[in-house]
Amino acid sequence: MKKRLLSLTLAVVMAAGALAGCGGAKKQSWKVTCPWAPSGVAAMVSQKAAEKSPSYSEKITLVAEAVKGDAATVNTWVADTKANSKELVFAGEGLFSITSILDPAKMQFDYSNFAYVENLYSSIFVLSADKGLGIENIEDLEEFASTGSEISVAVNGSTSSEAFLAAALFGSMGAGDKVKLVAYTSAAEAAQAVAKGETSFAVSHQSQILETYQQGGVSIVCAFDEKPLEHGPFAGVQGVGEFGYPYFRNRCFVMACAGTDAEKVAELKKLYDDILADEEVKTWLQDTMLLEVDTMSEDQVKEHIENVKNIVNEYKDIVTG
Repeated sequence: MKKRLLSLTLAVVMAAGALAGCGGAKKQSWKVTCPWAPSGVAAMVSQKAAEKSPSYSEKITLVAEAVKGDAATVNTWVADTKANSKELVFAGEGLFSITSILDPAKMQFDYSNFAYVENLYSSIFVLSADKGLGIENIEDLEEFASTGSEISVAVNGSTSSEAFLAAALFGSMGAGDKVKLVAYTSAAEAAQAVAKGETSFAVSHQSQILETYQQGGVSIVCAFDEKPLEHGPFAGVQGVGEFGYPYFRNRCFVMACAGTDAEKVAELKKLYDDILADEEVKTWLQDTMLLEVDTMSEDQVKEHIENVKNIVNEYKDIVTG
């Protein structure tokens, strides 16, 4: 299934379905713009949602924009989209909490330009380590950080969510001056770097480090969450929040244009909630993509954005320095 979904998103396929309207309601088509590479996690998850949409009242059509730099794509979307347009877009903490602080000139919009619909998923990043280091948990990591050794960490992008999670973890351990962030151009490359000996650690999505872990090249040290992981092959891995270290989940918000009728936003939220509550979708997210169904209120979204902003402001010197 994963290969089929990937081939569809790589081809930038319009995911469609003959949708049954509820109670004879008129079918509607919504284009969902993914401002990341079409093979990315968000595109694949939205593809799965589109496959399930024939069970519900709306038709979701995904157009995955393969544009380098999500700010440029969202700038265009904001400029071209009017209230009640049949278009949605993805956004997350990368824009609202990182780019807005480090490079605000890139953004010709802010949160007020959007109407929040739903959180498509949450990804709990993990820290992996070269197996030869013998680091299996946070206690081992704290001991390593205290030695004064260089801490090289592979991340997807120099100012990515992964980069700030690494900076926050080691910075809060008092080893920020020893951190060397090694930026790669894709999440998959960053996940593989540690097993190749190019770095000592990597921060990645769970799904992207799984194969390397299964081959025995790395250990999974901890997860960037408040508690141990509960599902999947890394169940039981410690959460950094248990030890008082900062963290955030990687999230993907579905957004409509500001000014869209509240009733329509509520209908769209119900659609996504119904799809995300579907047992097949939940199982696929957990077992195949190693992601969490994590529906959120708008207050929770704003709290998430502020939490990440606080982390960015505190640890940006490690990332940019």
